[in-house]
Amino acid sequence: MKVIVIGGGWSGCMAAITAKRAGAQVALYEKTDMLLGLGNAGGIMRNNGRYTAAEELIALGAGDLIHVTDGNSRHKNVEFPSHKNAWFYDVNKIEPAVVKCLKDMDIELNMITRVVDVEKEENKIKGIYLSNGEYVVADVFIETTGSTGPMGNCLKYGNGCSMCVLRCPAFGPRVSISYRAGIEDLKGEREEDVYGAFSGSCKLAKSSLGDEVMKELNESGVVILKVPEEDVNLDKLKVKVCQQYALKEFAENMILLDTGDAKLMTSYYPLDKLRKIKGLEKAKYIDPIAGGKGNSIRYLSVAPRTNNMRVVGLDNLFCAGEKSGLFVGHTEAMCTGALAGHNAVRNYLGMPLLILPNALAIGDLISYANEKMKSKEGRRNRYTFAGAEYFKRMQERGLYILDIDDIKKKVAKLNLTDIFKEKLI
Repeated sequence: MKVIVIGGGWSGCMAAITAKRAGAQVALYEKTDMLLGLGNAGGIMRNNGRYTAAEELIALGAGDLIHVTDGNSRHKNVEFPSHKNAWFYDVNKIEPAVVKCLKDMDIELNMITRVVDVEKEENKIKGIYLSNGEYVVADVFIETTGSTGPMGNCLKYGNGCSMCVLRCPAFGPRVSISYRAGIEDLKGEREEDVYGAFSGSCKLAKSSLGDEVMKELNESGVVILKVPEEDVNLDKLKVKVCQQYALKEFAENMILLDTGDAKLMTSYYPLDKLRKIKGLEKAKYIDPIAGGKGNSIRYLSVAPRTNNMRVVGLDNLFCAGEKSGLFVGHTEAMCTGALAGHNAVRNYLGMPLLILPNALAIGDLISYANEKMKSKEGRRNRYTFAGAEYFKRMQERGLYILDIDDIKKKVAKLNLTDIFKEKLI
């Protein structure tokens, strides 16, 4: 039984792992020369409710990538405005570690290989076409292509191509597989009929920072610098994809996090103004390179799906990550990917598909975000364990748990311990 995963971000990698564990032959196709996509520019794990979700994922038997990020963390249990328990993985070391994890599991990796079209028969995808004209067949397909790009979208809904880590000019634009199969994609909005949202952070070269700033960043993991009063712009917070950071503190201060590089918690910031701040006089953007003007635009391609991650209208296409909803974050991508990969094998075998219960934070997020996607208001919000609307819900429903033993007991009580390690074939 063969599963093809299209897209090698966090969700695609996790889907490949759980499909492999369930007994499938798995081939992953990634259009660039690196796995992880935005994961190469991220770095924040376990903050706020993500701590709970990470431990749920481990208890469910899909903790492989959590262990990889934990093992490559530069700082643990860090606090910054409105965030606790944060772990920062090193963005410059993480990708080779994930490649090794997948190769050790004998997952086939096809890099610089862009999927451009599908062949469909009735409600089933038969195979995929690659940009070189090659045709590849499989039994079940999982789309994790994300929702960013191509360049025209960043120009239309943003400030142009920001030359981000996804590198559309070099490796070609994102292609929506669900759309190619005849399913109409949904879009997130940031205001009335304005689609998409800016990615929430930039990276500065650490060596371009002042000595004192760099020393504090290396030691504590966080540096907070005051923005000159005349440059504070609260309106800019509205464009951010990461609503958990759309707080006054993130407009009045420059917040830097140590993820190997200096992660600057703003969508973009004019370089001349940035260099007015003490300690940033020689600051240099490294991703997106045009971080003085703009950032990538996301949430332009979301597939309608059920809570088992299958795309509505297709019998053998599953989705995960941003392709599956207005999710923010690596942990959220891993959670949706784990379920999609496992259910891809169940689907082939004719077994009932797994839906994670709302008693778990992961199951609740997947179903809640799906329900919200149906309304115009819901499409203006983003859903993450780390803050904003969903973290409040998580706390209100008693799903925010920091005791690892309590999380294990809850998963065990639901008879779901190591469910994602179950070999089905």
